[in-house]
Amino acid sequence: MARSIWKGSITFGLVNIPVGLHTAEKSRELHFNLLDRRDLTPIHYQRLNAKTGKEVRWEDTVRGFEFEPHRYVVLSDDDLRSANPASTQTIEIIDFVDLAEISPVYFDRPYFLAPERQAARSYALLRETLRRSGKAGIAKVVIRTRQHLAALVPAGDAIVLELMRFHDELGDPAELELPAGRQGLTAKELRLAERLVAAMVDRWDPERYRDDYRIDLKALIDARVAAGQLEEGAARPVPRRPARGKVVDLMALLRRSLEDGKASPAPDAGRRRGGPRPAAAKPASAPAGRARARKPPPARRPATRSASPAASHRRAARRSG
Repeated sequence: MARSIWKGSITFGLVNIPVGLHTAEKSRELHFNLLDRRDLTPIHYQRLNAKTGKEVRWEDTVRGFEFEPHRYVVLSDDDLRSANPASTQTIEIIDFVDLAEISPVYFDRPYFLAPERQAARSYALLRETLRRSGKAGIAKVVIRTRQHLAALVPAGDAIVLELMRFHDELGDPAELELPAGRQGLTAKELRLAERLVAAMVDRWDPERYRDDYRIDLKALIDARVAAGQLEEGAARPVPRRPARGKVVDLMALLRRSLEDGKASPAPDAGRRRGGPRPAAAKPASAPAGRARARKPPPARRPATRSASPAASHRRAARRSG
């Protein structure tokens, strides 16, 4: 069993459920090292004393809070725990709310909660109650050195702890120059846009989407290694995008979008598990899951542990950001 990164209890009312916190994310990011251009030697960083300039060993460091310029109060791990012992050991559910009422901009990062010791029955009770009611448990939890707002939501056999942002951590969209109202859009333009959206509607299948940039960048790296081209290559000109101007004829663009392959899928939407894109001119070769309105949608697959009901809200927030 995977090792938990935090142990505590979910509490609501008189119910107490011992749980462990497990990361729900797998980093697929490509990591690069900084090198000295002259001989490609890795660059290392040191912890230096700002006064003496000498290196400081890790075991000689402490955590300090600067309460006024150049004056600090030192806090140990025990100090952090003793500040509010209950909050560092519990996920305290404060309210139950409809998940659909939570704006996606509040979601930040998911974690899995797994029951500890003999807590399987009470864990299942909370999970199934959340599922049947369509509610999310809103809680507070301290992880490391800060308190988070969080939502507990069911995902398959798991309860997912979705870390959230507090309201005062979000910017105010009123500070942006956003178009108000319909901006003179006609009913015909709206109907065409709705037709375009309807033509692209499909069942949510997270396995269809992948990080194309990371895959292509890794392929470039592998090709350079295979060719023995380890040093910096000649710079290639980056194609420039055409200058953006005003949309002269929105209706024409909408019609063209509908006519061009009846709204071809996004570049990565047609790829399944790294497979090739289905040809737009050959709908018969597309995966069964891409069937349009001509066929009823296939039966919904049971959720897996990696699928959180709040994940789509969070992804929508990242796209809008």
